[in-house]
Amino acid sequence: MKEIKKSILFITPVKHIKGFLEIFSKLNINLIHCPNPSSYDELPKDKSIVAIFTNPNKSNIFIDEKILKIYPNLKVITTASTGTVHIKKEVFEKQKIPIISLTNERQVISKISSTAEHAFCLALAAVRNAFPAYQSTLNGEWDYEPFIGRQFRDLTVGVIGYGRLGTYFSNYSDTFGAKVLVYDPYKDVSHPRIEQVNSLDELAIKSDIVSLHVHVNDETREMISESFLRQCKKDVKIINTSRGEIVCEKDLIKFLSSNNDSFYATDVIANEQLYKKKSPIIEAAKILKNQILITPHIGGMTVEAQLSAFTHAAKLLKDFLKSNNI
Repeated sequence: MKEIKKSILFITPVKHIKGFLEIFSKLNINLIHCPNPSSYDELPKDKSIVAIFTNPNKSNIFIDEKILKIYPNLKVITTASTGTVHIKKEVFEKQKIPIISLTNERQVISKISSTAEHAFCLALAAVRNAFPAYQSTLNGEWDYEPFIGRQFRDLTVGVIGYGRLGTYFSNYSDTFGAKVLVYDPYKDVSHPRIEQVNSLDELAIKSDIVSLHVHVNDETREMISESFLRQCKKDVKIINTSRGEIVCEKDLIKFLSSNNDSFYATDVIANEQLYKKKSPIIEAAKILKNQILITPHIGGMTVEAQLSAFTHAAKLLKDFLKSNNI
């Protein structure tokens, strides 16, 4: 009986990335593209699929145990990201199906600054009221007075998480002349002008801007909640390019509603794969138009970052398939 050729399923767009598909050219394997499925029903029902390649920025699917019913021969999942919140990891760990990610690929990700740059872009937009000012011009207005902002060099910036992206963001803020505070109990800050604080409360009390740069885990999930927010300044600007789950969106919406000069600029929402169309923060933005700015998880989506991250993830997948004779 002739052996069925095995396949890789791509559920994120990859064809636009230069040289990406060529990585798999020497493998005896099919490449199946389904770049933006909105549900499991839209996935190809093909039992030859042994590998899935995904990315949280574009995926509408939370990968869980249902995927094993569709693809009983699945051997590996690869995500071109450091975060894996879009995958129910414990399901695949139990089945001994590895999840290949960029989490520990330090040599590669250390050169990718795109998400930190986007965070800084959101911070500047927040303190200068750029988005509501833009909206006012579309409404036929031309009046600076409602949009008088703050000068970055006179602000205190609180950075939560001093890993790769938090370090980049801290350095950008320092270069602009701001006072920078960092909270990270697992890192030592040695920068001569950046101050490390010992508690989230201290950071909340002192900061004009709070920027989040942490992974989702039991310690960080909903760390920005009512207990944190009540310590914050009434005009605080909160920047989130990490994950939506870091913030208790219900508490944040309540805080924003009670403090008209506060602002939330985010590139992520909670439960992103499941609730894009039912997101509380998106619904709140329709009402609190001058206090919430949302971008659709574009932080890492630059030509350079995609080329680096996606091609490296693809090479890791190729090596896994070759070494395991798949």
